[in-house]
Formats: sequence, structure tokens, C-alpha cells
Amino acid sequence: MSIATTERTAVCLTPTVRSTPVALGPLAAVTGADEYAPLRDGATVRYANFDYAASAPALIEVQNAVQEALGEYASVHRGAGHLSQRSTSRYEQAREIVAEFVGARADDHVIFTGNTTDSINLLAACVPGEVVVLDCEHHANLLPWKKIGARVISAPLSIEGTLEVLEKELSSRPAALVSVTGASNVTGEVLPIRRLAALAHRHGARIAVDGAQLVPHRRISLRESGVDYLAFSGHKLYAPFGSGVLVGRADWFDEAEPVRCGGGASYEVIGTPVAKTVEVAWHTGPARHEAGSPNVLGAVAIGAACEAIARLGEDAIARHERFLTDLLLTSLERIDGVRTLKIWADSTERVGIVAFTVEGRAPREVAEFLSSEYGIGVRDGKFCAHPVVNRLGCYDGAVRASIGLGTGENDVRRLVRALEDLSARQK
Repeated sequence: MSIATTERTAVCLTPTVRSTPVALGPLAAVTGADEYAPLRDGATVRYANFDYAASAPALIEVQNAVQEALGEYASVHRGAGHLSQRSTSRYEQAREIVAEFVGARADDHVIFTGNTTDSINLLAACVPGEVVVLDCEHHANLLPWKKIGARVISAPLSIEGTLEVLEKELSSRPAALVSVTGASNVTGEVLPIRRLAALAHRHGARIAVDGAQLVPHRRISLRESGVDYLAFSGHKLYAPFGSGVLVGRADWFDEAEPVRCGGGASYEVIGTPVAKTVEVAWHTGPARHEAGSPNVLGAVAIGAACEAIARLGEDAIARHERFLTDLLLTSLERIDGVRTLKIWADSTERVGIVAFTVEGRAPREVAEFLSSEYGIGVRDGKFCAHPVVNRLGCYDGAVRASIGLGTGENDVRRLVRALEDLSARQK
């Protein structure tokens, strides 16, 4: 009996309509969702984006907010005209939205930067003492600290062991700051931020969190978590318009010399012809570190993204992501030759990032196969986190599939089918 006959018979035998499972779709509308990719055989297929961890597409709400702001775009802060006042209002409103979104304290500064890397480099110029950082970090949260002589601690293969090592390090030699990732950009594993903040504070240190991979997936409150500084990027938060954020305690920012010097950072500059120099009085507050004409549209985009994500709700995002991530992980574990990566044996929480290797295949070969045969976009390489990828034994790199608000169940199942096909071709 054919499938069609079976279904007709079922309808005739019962007065109720037979329900069929519906695949979980995307949680939010993103730009590029209807993009088609060319395949090797000349056909085209809807593009399946699994590269959210590198750069996420814009939410439609973000695109609309930027288009609206473009119509009234002008200089900010120093213009009396209507459009200048309107742009200034939008820029400062975005700052307030970000502060609320991350649970900033009343006296925290919200500084707009270029991206997470820019934010951490700025913070590195403001820290009045030694810094401790783990070796499992993205280069953005490793190299700026190395440049100023930070102590790099090797993270053990368990979260509990990592906490013990940090406790011992801070007990034996105090530091001004501990800087850690919120979620690994390689494996998606989430560190216990509250426990790390309490540990740092117990030893008189502050804590900074690289939230580039955490903030797009999980809400974080500086007030509730005890985090002192948080950095993240718009282009990973569905706002790819060239802006980032650094939020944190004001005193270090107000006491440090500006990293970028120019208009807007100073409130008075006095020429002294006799001495052949100038005297400068710098602003305090965010303006001190936002010299030059700011990226107004980038700030507007981040604000719009924060509002859109808040409306979706943390629980809805977590449920959507957890279902898809669990589906991908359990499916990959059943494919011969595929090995998923994990840094800490005792980690229990992760965001939608899965890194893996395929036995006998170079990571780039896997990525090219997925693209040319199935229209799937993944990331391959060492993901700007060379020390930890090498420690996981992946000296040639790995493949990373990352899930976002625009990912649906059918996308995950297509990725799994593609890898099953690749595995079968090796036999």
C-alpha cells in the first residue's frame, strides 16, 4: 500500500484530522533568509547559514530602524539644527537601551566602540594594574592583555579545576582584573560568570567578560552577576553596522588617558604659543573615549537589536536554541568519523555553537563540500582561538556550525544529511 493510500484510509476511518509533526522554524526574521546558493551541479538551494558566531545577519527590525534613522541622519552632540538634535537623541537613546539590556548599574558608562576587539583594547588601556586571563580565550581577549604583560593561566580540562587554578593564582599574587570569555567561540560552552565574579572580588580584583558569543544568546545583568565590565559586538548581535559596546564601572574610564584623541573627547583645548604646545581638558563619561564623529547608525542598530531580542524573551530564545543544538549534537554523535569538541569535561551549559572534525578530511575540505553540495555555510579553521584549538588536538583546525535566531530545524537536518553523505563517501 502506498503512503498516499495509507493517509486516505486514515482520514476515512476517523472524523478527526490526523496531526503531523511540524519542523521548528526560525525564531525571528533576518535579512538574507531567502538567499539562494549555487551548487556544484548547477542547481540552486536556499542558503543555510551556520556561521552566526562569526557575523550574524541583521534582524528585520534592525534593518528597519537603520533605514528610518538614515532619513534623519546628521552630526551629533554639537549641532543645533533639527536633524542634529534628532540624531543626537537617537544615539543617546541607544546608549540607554543598551544599559537597560545588560542590567548596567546607575554609575556605569556605556561606551560605543567598533567591536569587541576594540572594546577590550580600550579596557586594556584603562586598567591600573595587573591582569589575569585564561589561555582558552578568543584572540580578542588574549592578545590585548598579552601586549600589556598579563598573566596567562592555562585552563584545566574542567570548570571546577579552572576555578581552583584562578583561586590559587589570585591568592598567591593579587591582580586588578580577571578577564574571561562568557561563552567559548569554539565550543559554545558557558562559564559560570557569577562564580567567577565572586572569586575575583574575593581577592580584590574586578572581572571583565568577553560577551561576544554570550550576549546574542543569553541575557546577562551586570547588577545581578557582579560583572564589572562587559564587551560585545553589534555584528554578532544581529546588528552588523560596525559598532560595539563596552559597559562598566566609570572610575577606570574617567581616570585613564583617552586612547583615541580628537574632537568630542575634550571640552577645552588652549593653545600656548610660547611653549609651542596645547593644554587639553578631557571630558569624563563616555565622550572621553568616543572621539571623532561616532557611528550613529551602528549605535541605532545595536539599540534596535537589544529591543527586538528583549521582546522575544530569554526563555523563548533558550528553548529554541537548546532544541536545535541538542538535535545537532545527538545527530553528529551517530555519524561515523565525526568528533565534536569540548573544552571542559564538566560543563553543562552551552550556546548554539558546535565545533567538530571529520576523520580523514581537512576542515576546509568539509566546509567546501557543505557549501558546494548542499548550500550550507559553516566556518573552518582555528576561529581566532589557536591555543585552545591546538590543545584539543586540532592542529589543522576544525569545522564550526553556529545556530542563531534565523535557524530552523530543517536547516539542522540538512546539515546532518550532508555530513552523513560525506561520511558514506569515505567508506
